[in-house]
Amino acid sequence: MRDAGLSRAIQAAGGQAELARRIGITQPSVSSWNRVPAERVVAVEAVTGISRIELRPDLYSELAGADDVDDVDIGRAREYALLATLLARAPPDMLLVQIARLHGDATPLGSAHARLADAASTISPAAVEREYFDLFIGLGRGELLPYASFYLTGFLNERPLSRLRQDLAALGIERVETNSEPEDHAATLCEIMAALAGGRVPASADAQRLMFERHIAPWMGRLFADMENATAANFYRSVGSLGRLFLEIEAEAFTLTN
Repeated sequence: MRDAGLSRAIQAAGGQAELARRIGITQPSVSSWNRVPAERVVAVEAVTGISRIELRPDLYSELAGADDVDDVDIGRAREYALLATLLARAPPDMLLVQIARLHGDATPLGSAHARLADAASTISPAAVEREYFDLFIGLGRGELLPYASFYLTGFLNERPLSRLRQDLAALGIERVETNSEPEDHAATLCEIMAALAGGRVPASADAQRLMFERHIAPWMGRLFADMENATAANFYRSVGSLGRLFLEIEAEAFTLTN
């Protein structure tokens, strides 16, 4: 039986098939849900306008009123969640509209937000979908493979993935059976960091630092730099710039608090 959040999302999208199409999965996958899976919440929120608190109050309601999550960590969580969404699939029209409304400032990260907003305002959903396909899927394979194992070893499903699974188990994070992607996909890692920073997964500052230093810092900055220079990149060039700058800020902050 569907919960209220999933029912509202399906209604807002115009049916199961349309919701599945918007977030880039098959209709049978959506049909099998009793509630929105944790790793799909950000995407469903983006394409339906139904807030994550309403979609999964068990995961997000405590964050909305948490006194122990400061504004900096909430901002970090939102940054990671945005990157996770954009790395997981091409942004649909509604999300592009939302991104185009981002405001920048004089800081390097603020300028990256402004460039991302400009890119979102000038590209069509069809064009960004083709771009995502060329970059990350391709015929056979995309221009880029956004996996830790590939960047660190040259192959998929190698030791970096095994070490990540051990650390996730220690945090009580389990793989969702309906998710076919290995956990060392950049989108999954950003979603995990969003959960840690935002307090959805209880973890100390040291646990966050170790996750970042072991599983993100060694390779993901190179992925974002490659996105900035990829032949197929247009919109995703600005995503790469934002991601690279944000990770540089994260690395410096973790160094200062170590």
